[in-house]
Amino acid sequence: MKLDNLKTLYINELRDLYNAENQLVKALPKMAKAASSQQLKDAFEKHLEQTKTHVERLEEVFEEINEKPKGRTCKAMKGLIEEGSEILHEDGEESVIDAGIIVAAQKVEHYEIAGYGSVRTFAELLGKNKSAELLQTTLNEESETNETLNQLAEGIVNPEAVMETEMAAASA
Repeated sequence: MKLDNLKTLYINELRDLYNAENQLVKALPKMAKAASSQQLKDAFEKHLEQTKTHVERLEEVFEEINEKPKGRTCKAMKGLIEEGSEILHEDGEESVIDAGIIVAAQKVEHYEIAGYGSVRTFAELLGKNKSAELLQTTLNEESETNETLNQLAEGIVNPEAVMETEMAAASA
């Protein structure tokens, strides 16, 4: 694909996000299943439902520009999911593994925040106001998910991981 104008880049990035979101629809249930913290499981289950809605919103955006959403594999998301799945197979203290799952999830959220911020700006510049609003809504939800992960990490998971680590060291 020759990137000779902003619309072409916009379509390219939308396809990347569409594929990324579809990869996440498959990965989030695995993350929820692997989490030991019920609050973390709940957060992943909620975000799975949001992610399905993100896919639908992207399909609306593609309709507005008369393009098909498929045709691109998001290699970055594939790599982030592969890296994150490694933690799901580790042995160790449950809260430490939960902390690792949060790290992996936040890497994904930051990638999505960057992507949605860019395509929202492209939509605005291209005069696609309805699409810009849809993309902003998704961007807001991605930011909220990131903040939820921050709160879980700081308030529950990381303190538990410290305690489990200290208890394991004391009994060794």
